[in-house]
Amino acid sequence: MSARTSLHLAAEIGGPPHYDAGHYLRLARLAEDGALDYVTLGDSFARPGLDALAVLARVAPATDRIGLVPTVTTTHTEPFHVSSAVATLDWVSRGRAGWQADVSTTEAEARLFGRRPAAPPAALWQEAGEVADVSGRLWDSWEDDAEIRDAATGRFIDRDKLHYVDFEGSTFTVKGPAIVPRPPQGRPVTVIDATTAPAREAAARHADVVHIRATTPGQAVAVRDEVRRKAAAHGRDPGSLRVLVALTVDLGDVETAPEPGLESGPQLAGRGTYFRGGPVDLADLIAQWHRAGAADGFHLTPITPERDLERIVNGTVALLQHRSLFRTFHPGGTLREHLGLVRPASRYAAARTAAKEA
Repeated sequence: MSARTSLHLAAEIGGPPHYDAGHYLRLARLAEDGALDYVTLGDSFARPGLDALAVLARVAPATDRIGLVPTVTTTHTEPFHVSSAVATLDWVSRGRAGWQADVSTTEAEARLFGRRPAAPPAALWQEAGEVADVSGRLWDSWEDDAEIRDAATGRFIDRDKLHYVDFEGSTFTVKGPAIVPRPPQGRPVTVIDATTAPAREAAARHADVVHIRATTPGQAVAVRDEVRRKAAAHGRDPGSLRVLVALTVDLGDVETAPEPGLESGPQLAGRGTYFRGGPVDLADLIAQWHRAGAADGFHLTPITPERDLERIVNGTVALLQHRSLFRTFHPGGTLREHLGLVRPASRYAAARTAAKEA
């Protein structure tokens, strides 16, 4: 199958907080056994738990192929540090890193930092988009061959291949360049949950992967088309976006009928569409929606990760593989390769080359 028609699958491995990295490592390895594109690990200032990015940095050297996508909150954090941390995860994982940008909306979370009050969602997502923008610029600020490492001459880097980003956003400025060399993927994969209108605007401008919520294939098509139209309006190739339907799944203890079309499924905190059924039911739904061209794939959040992820991998995924709808191995070594996304060139290297040729 081509990258444009391949089915993409990802899973959340969070849940009730665990303070043992081995718990997350076991789940990530299980997802890797199923050849899933990536796992996400949610995070928030509003709840206790380990730092998702740090946990997946621990998981990275103990896994080989699975993409690793922690949630990173862009509110109250320093964009330069966000960029450095995600670039580091890409190096540690040998090119399997992504990050899911999110915002912090409550006054209680703002008081944890004491730097500024809570802001409206539109302003927060504008800032999140700017963080994604400047992160990409910082990742580009080292050209791929900027490192010389010539012991004989004592030269470590070619300074002509390091670039100032000189970025000014609505709430911050960043001069650059980065302190971490350009990541293996060039730019780690940016994921945004486009449930709300402000998040959808940021996703259209900056995301590589967009998670959407939908209760019918028709609704999924409409949301996906809207995101791609917005991306095209910003000068992006809409075909370069991967749009995954986000689904919270409860596979239970027995095979049961799923909610018809998901229309009557209960909403979980307004953030996810709920599916209850068995592994075969879920495989049927995924196959039906994908064949209808409703989405590029699914992001599945198991309601009980220890139980449901095993049933997703050994039940749902195995059945999709048996039907030749999903791959049996990872097609490459990086997350971009799993998703069929090209490795972008550094914008500064391209500009320097164009200036030389002029």
